[in-house]
Amino acid sequence: MATHNETGKKGEQLAKEFLEANNYVILETNYRYKKAEIDIIALKNNILAIIEVKTRTSIDFGEPESFVNNKKIKLILEATNAYIDSKDIDYEVSLDIISVVIGKTNEINHIENAYYFF
Repeated sequence: MATHNETGKKGEQLAKEFLEANNYVILETNYRYKKAEIDIIALKNNILAIIEVKTRTSIDFGEPESFVNNKKIKLILEATNAYIDSKDIDYEVSLDIISVVIGKTNEINHIENAYYFF
């Protein structure tokens, strides 16, 4: 497996552990719909958290969350709608990003409601 794939998987595992430690229930990981993937789908206090995990080993080129582009957001929204429809879910939805910087000490930043659409 390529180093960047290993970094991404480690970041997703750290994000899951962070969420569980903060009383989230993990419902799905790596949920796929067509060309889209949602890294983590979790539930807390009747809020469905749709979470994109971005992991880097440094911030030399920017914070990990800055790499979520409009194309990725559009795909996440498509997958979110498909998931909600398939599970007949009626929860409030939060579109979140968890930013992970892996280093001597791992830094995790959970950005709730990271993006909005009008």
